[in-house]
Amino acid sequence: MSDPMKLRARVTAPLKAVHHALTDPGELRAWLAEHAEVELPHRYAFWGRHTPEGDAPHQRPLHVDDHTLRFAWLLGGEETTVEITLEEESAESTVVSLTQTHFDREAALADQGVLGTTQTFWCLSIANLVDHLEGRRLTPKADFTSPVMREEIVVGGSPQAVFDSLVDAEQFSRWFGYKIDIEPYVGGRFAMGGFEANDTPAKVVALEPGRSLSLEWPGLGVSSWELEGSGGATRLTFVESGFDPDNPPYAGWMGWLSGLAELRRFHELSDWRSIWLT
Repeated sequence: MSDPMKLRARVTAPLKAVHHALTDPGELRAWLAEHAEVELPHRYAFWGRHTPEGDAPHQRPLHVDDHTLRFAWLLGGEETTVEITLEEESAESTVVSLTQTHFDREAALADQGVLGTTQTFWCLSIANLVDHLEGRRLTPKADFTSPVMREEIVVGGSPQAVFDSLVDAEQFSRWFGYKIDIEPYVGGRFAMGGFEANDTPAKVVALEPGRSLSLEWPGLGVSSWELEGSGGATRLTFVESGFDPDNPPYAGWMGWLSGLAELRRFHELSDWRSIWLT
């Protein structure tokens, strides 16, 4: 059990705009959740199919001011605490810091249990918050009511350029924000954390230069990227398959979706830098 989970990201937007996006129900429905109701200081709630245990709202506001939002969120029978703080980096740049208690790292690695989904849920949500405030297209959210894991995004780059960033270890590590080692051929290894640190790497089971890549994860299923030219850009279809349909890997799915948000920024922004801060 890791307590708490921590994330930090930079958004190119004034602090007041970020605060509004965090506390206005219409804004929340755009980047975070299917449903949201806010009447501070008494009510702060979001729920729906894009939210873990989103059958009903399970949040309770604890504190809000111009720089801080803190709320309780009942998940998996545990009352967790989420705190979001805002720091003005400049007139047009804000650092968003988020913590949540009761994050279960072992459950996340095993893709089991709702307390293992919180880190990647917030990674994807913050990525969408950044793109929402910067006027960019949002990345599809996870659907916790469906076992289907297939999404399409359009990336502003050629299929070959996008493919290269999926099979070149240096490029992949840059946009994904985590060391990756890759043997880019069928039968090759794909190792999160690098070959030396990962003794159970994925296996490349399909690879067509400029068009597709598929990885098989031991005992977990297959991740596939399919690329197609589209009006000077690339239509990327990402699919997870081969998993237990009674236990869809939502934590891993949201991790990949948040990665795709950064992949798109990597190709589309000439002055790209990761939104994530250490």
